[in-house]
Amino acid sequence: MSREFEMSLMGELQFFLGLQIKQGLEGTFVHQAKYTRDKLKKFNMGDSKPMTTPMGTNMVLDADEDGEAVDQKEFRGMIGSLLYLTATRPDIQFVVCLCAHYQASPRTSHRQAVKRIFRYMKFTPELGLWYSSDSSLSLRGFSDADHAGCQIDRKSTSGTCQLLGSSLVSWSSRKQASVSPSTTKRPPFQPLWMKATLSDFGLRFGRIPLLVDSTSAISVAKNPVLHSRTKHIDVRFHFLRDYYEKGDIDLIHVVSANQLADIFTKPPRVEGVDNALIKGEIESQWTGLIALLV
Repeated sequence: MSREFEMSLMGELQFFLGLQIKQGLEGTFVHQAKYTRDKLKKFNMGDSKPMTTPMGTNMVLDADEDGEAVDQKEFRGMIGSLLYLTATRPDIQFVVCLCAHYQASPRTSHRQAVKRIFRYMKFTPELGLWYSSDSSLSLRGFSDADHAGCQIDRKSTSGTCQLLGSSLVSWSSRKQASVSPSTTKRPPFQPLWMKATLSDFGLRFGRIPLLVDSTSAISVAKNPVLHSRTKHIDVRFHFLRDYYEKGDIDLIHVVSANQLADIFTKPPRVEGVDNALIKGEIESQWTGLIALLV
């Protein structure tokens, strides 16, 4: 390529578009500590009191139409900065997306919620994604949903994450398009997409474990007799059943305490949670929840 294009050798990759990369024999650590500190300074949050969680467990956000309006431009700037941080911080994915719903008409309560996230970022600036060199190439997924969790329209929030060995490679927190009348949770399609994508690199997988904490979702997907009773449920159950019969996926029940996708559907619950997604360089009360699985 150097013969065709003007290029310069900069050495080992350490910084790219706000991402800081540390490479070693044990693995690669990706974080956004400098970007985090820059944004704290930009929004005058550098001297704020740190918080151990991005949102209170019992905190509820709504439109707050009677609340005092705040600067929309500043609010959108704060949300945009936090959205970029979700590239390496899945622990704030849910709360940032929740606050982003109110960009059209932000109120004081919404700005306070966003400031709480920044105060949490000050407490954990050097948390990031850890990719171990010893990680296996086994693919698995986690899926969860907070049924009717939205206080405005009672739509559910779906959360998913996929791990390649012990490395988190994909995650999402998404509000469902319609109100679900059933508590039966709908497993996602991402593991199947990742399986097809990785096959282009010569990687082959058997049944992909998809871990959900809803026994009803597993029963509907595995038992065709129940389909006649669940016509109001999306056709994706029939889609998943087809792939289950083909041997592409395997629906496995996991207790809620070990459901990794839980942090993508609701505010954090610190007590009693011993699972994790990302690894950091500091110790905190939340490290048990967001340190990488090993």
